[in-house]
Amino acid sequence: MEIETKNEPWFDDGLRFKCTGCGKCCTGSPGYVYLSSADLDRLSEHFNLSREEFARKYTRLVEDQYALLDRPKTYDCIFLKDNQCSVYDARPIQCKTFPWWIQHLREPEDWEEAAKRCEGINHPDAPAVPSLIIQEQCLTYLDNLLDQNFSL
Repeated sequence: MEIETKNEPWFDDGLRFKCTGCGKCCTGSPGYVYLSSADLDRLSEHFNLSREEFARKYTRLVEDQYALLDRPKTYDCIFLKDNQCSVYDARPIQCKTFPWWIQHLREPEDWEEAAKRCEGINHPDAPAVPSLIIQEQCLTYLDNLLDQNFSL
């Protein structure tokens, strides 16, 4: 029996994405923005706080992992101000790599499902993002997952 191998991803021709700045990825239903150790360093430096101070003020533990707080009732990210990220330059890798997450890229149907929640996916004015860039972003996201289980 011969096993068929697939050398190229289904998105080899690239995918269309353009952030519209709508803020929907930072609002709405409950979810978690998990922080890696590097994220915690970058954000605490952004606020000129120690890691411990930042963690105490802006995070909670979820299954032994640090996650950003969200606003009660709305579940908006704590750093969303006027539909804009107030920590954009220091934002977590999870945010930087959206929508290039493995769960959105397994199959074309996963990408289409993500597009229902993000108006920038398949946006008519969006450029095609090359497959190599998508794969690099996905690997960055996956590497970041490995760095999320740490202690202060």
